[in-house]
Amino acid sequence: MRRGVRLGVDVGSVRVGLAASDPDGVLATPVETIARQPARLGDVEQVAAIALEREAIEVVVGLPRSLSGDEGEAAQAARAWARQLRERLTGVPIRFVDERLTTVDAHRALRDSGVAGRAQRSHVDQQAAVLILQVALDSERRSGQPAGELMGGRKPRARRSRAAEGQE
Repeated sequence: MRRGVRLGVDVGSVRVGLAASDPDGVLATPVETIARQPARLGDVEQVAAIALEREAIEVVVGLPRSLSGDEGEAAQAARAWARQLRERLTGVPIRFVDERLTTVDAHRALRDSGVAGRAQRSHVDQQAAVLILQVALDSERRSGQPAGELMGGRKPRARRSRAAEGQE
């Protein structure tokens, strides 16, 4: 497991949820919820500043796919937001991690912890960012490889079985 703080980001149309890991990459915790400011890129600037302040070794952005795995408008918006972040945060890798159902799980976790429905709005994006980052941390711990898709890198290819390789 690589040592260093990672940031997790849940990009929504209204808010951006932010989470951070401890330096050992064990636990993701909420940081803050930032109002989206697409015209001025203020939300992107704030996340970049926090990443630099915390000396993050990478930023993990949730990629909202449909249940079938397809990428729709929300996924394209998350990719566009991450491109803007990369322009302001050179040298820090950005990875995309599948975030299917994290918002649903975040609402459930907040409800189970006693947070009332209206109060959940200000916390759900942070909680979703925590879930996104924790999945990435757990995946890296299990596999020894960073989770998800590296921005600017090639998309992961399907692994071929040894039997299929032997038939060629």
